[in-house]
Amino acid sequence: MRILLTNDDGVFAPGLAALEQQLRHLGEVIVIAPATEQSGVSHSITFLTPLVGKSIHRDGRHWAWAVEGSPADCVKLAIAELLRDNPVDLVVSGINNGLNAGINVLYSGTVAAAIEGAFFGTTSVAVSLEYDPDADFQSAAVIAKKIIGGIAKHPSSKGKLFNLNIPTAATQSPAELQIVPMGLAQYGNRYEKRQDPGGRDYYWALWEEPSEPPQEKTDITELRKGNVTLTSLQFDMTNHPLTDDMEGWGLKL
Repeated sequence: MRILLTNDDGVFAPGLAALEQQLRHLGEVIVIAPATEQSGVSHSITFLTPLVGKSIHRDGRHWAWAVEGSPADCVKLAIAELLRDNPVDLVVSGINNGLNAGINVLYSGTVAAAIEGAFFGTTSVAVSLEYDPDADFQSAAVIAKKIIGGIAKHPSSKGKLFNLNIPTAATQSPAELQIVPMGLAQYGNRYEKRQDPGGRDYYWALWEEPSEPPQEKTDITELRKGNVTLTSLQFDMTNHPLTDDMEGWGLKL
């Protein structure tokens, strides 16, 4: 199996290195990642400037491509150009330094890279670990490798998109894997107003979760319990039932 590995924390991030080591147990790993951190860039791609790729060497050999672009750029460039004659079987993005659960999926560069892989019909998995100054990426990578290996073996996973989140607790003691939907509770909708030394107002986003977790079982609720979560995502944003219903609304120009 040929695996394309990328991330949004940059080519030198510890989460990428840890996951590369573990994924080599599953097959050949090709690393193509952003040259610098691209957190929160969502699915942005580069149109107006050239994409520059630099070969990164380790131990006297090519180790990775560092691309001056977004995570989605990396996957698009890899599949459409760099690896066009020898395609990959799997795209993995991570390990992100911070969870990408709930509505954070919409902002995540990590998830966007996996979405780009799924655009091309390649099975794709985004992997994120709860933020901790002493995050154990090695243990998280072992967990991720087991789950990714299981996903890749299942025929129904072909060309599909998956989002894997690992809480800190799961790297410290045994945890369960929960297959859950993405949480839709709204959070992170407050700003703190401050002033700079010149007396000008500015605003700092506060990413606070709801004080009361939602009642339904989602990635957010299960991560709070210390469980690993896996969610099947899709990039078709059409509301099909409403679209069908709108045919009868009588809307005209």
